[in-house]
Amino acid sequence: MKQDRKLSSLEQEIEANLKRVYEDVAGQEVPDRFTQLLEQLREADKPSPEASNG
Repeated sequence: MKQDRKLSSLEQEIEANLKRVYEDVAGQEVPDRFTQLLEQLREADKPSPEASNG
């Protein structure tokens, strides 16, 4: 039997702070360094022209 219980004020404060931090991080832009690394990975994943001439 599952009992619903009210969150204590401390638990409510922790939950609110975690949500605030998550929203703050989720709203940030991706750093340029990560974007550059993703582009390098995409380029490395492309088939070379020599491989398609086989």
